[in-house]
Amino acid sequence: MTDDKRLEQLLSIYNYILIQTNGDVEETLEWLRMLNEENNLFDDNLSFSDFVDELKKRGYIAEKEGLLQLTAKGEQRIRLDALNHIFSGLKPDTTGFHETNKTGNGVEKMSELKKYKFGDQVTNIDLTSTIKNAFLKTDLNNFRLEEEDIEVFETEHQTTVATVLMIDISHSMILYGEDRITPAKEVALALSELILSRFPKDKLDVIVFGDDAKEISLRDLPFLSVGPYHTNTKAGLRLARNILKRKGTTNKQIFMITDGKPSAIFTDDGRLYKNSFGLDPRIVNKTLDEAVACRKDRIKITTFMIAQDYYLRNFIEDFTKANNGSAYYSGLDKLGQFIFTDYLKSRRKYN
Repeated sequence: MTDDKRLEQLLSIYNYILIQTNGDVEETLEWLRMLNEENNLFDDNLSFSDFVDELKKRGYIAEKEGLLQLTAKGEQRIRLDALNHIFSGLKPDTTGFHETNKTGNGVEKMSELKKYKFGDQVTNIDLTSTIKNAFLKTDLNNFRLEEEDIEVFETEHQTTVATVLMIDISHSMILYGEDRITPAKEVALALSELILSRFPKDKLDVIVFGDDAKEISLRDLPFLSVGPYHTNTKAGLRLARNILKRKGTTNKQIFMITDGKPSAIFTDDGRLYKNSFGLDPRIVNKTLDEAVACRKDRIKITTFMIAQDYYLRNFIEDFTKANNGSAYYSGLDKLGQFIFTDYLKSRRKYN
C-alpha cells in the first residue's frame, strides 16, 4: 500500500470515529492512539504526530482555546467520506438513478451554449454553431466535423425535490448496547453531501425528534447525540410538514429514521403526555392524524425502521396506509443503501 493510500485509509477511520464521538476531535484522536497500540496503525513513515499535522495542514482541524476542533472543511470531509462509504455498497445499477436520458418538462433548454461533453443529449445540439465551427477550420470541399466543433444548449432542471430528514434521538437509539445513532448520522451526512454536490437545487432540511422536535443545521450533524427522551413522532412530522409548506417546489417528501413506536405527544394545553408501554391509542391516533395531514399536503413519508419488533410492524403498516407512503425495515448496515436508492429513485420519478 502506498503512503497516500494509507493516509486516506487512516483519514476514513478517523472520520468514522469522529461521527461516533459526536465531532469531538480530542476524543477521536485518543481513540486512534488506543487503536494504534493494538493494531500498529502508525510507523516511522507516518507517525501519529505526522497524521495530526496532516489534519491541520489540510485544514480539517484547528486549535482553538487550547483544544483541537473540527473546521468547516473537516465537516465537509466527513460528509464526503460518508457519501463514498454508502455509495461503495450500492449495486452498480443503482448509481445511475440520478441520471436519465429522458427529456421532458423537467428540463428547459436555455439560450447559453457550451462545448459538447460525453453524456449531453444530442437533441440539445445547436446545429448552426456546430457547422459554423467546422467551416472555420475547413472548407466546403474538405468538410470535416470533429467532436470539439459540437456545441450544445445549456439545460436547466426545473424540477427540484424538497426533503426533510427526520432522525429519532430518543434513548432507545443507544439502548441495549446497540449504537443506532451513528449509522443514522452517517446517512444524514452523506445525503447532505450528495444533494450539495450533485443536486444543488434540491433542498434538504434535517430535524431531530425526541420529547419534542427541532430543526438543526447541516453543520450540527457531526455533533448530534441522543438524550433521555421519549419518541414524539407527531411533533417531528408536524415540524417537517411546516418546513415543507414553506418550500416553493411541488415535490416534497419526508425521510424518517426511527427505531421505535411513538411514545409521546403534546396535549392541547402544552403538556407532554408520554407512555412507553405498548402502543398507546391516544398517541398512535394523533400520530396517524399527522400522517394524514402530510398526505393532504401531498407530502410523502418514507419510514426507515431500524427495528424488527412484530407489534411495530402493525403500527408502521397503519402509518404507511394513512399517508400512502412507503416503509423499509432495515438493518443498520444497510440503512444508507436503502435511503440512497430510494432518494435517487424518487428524483428519477420526479424528472
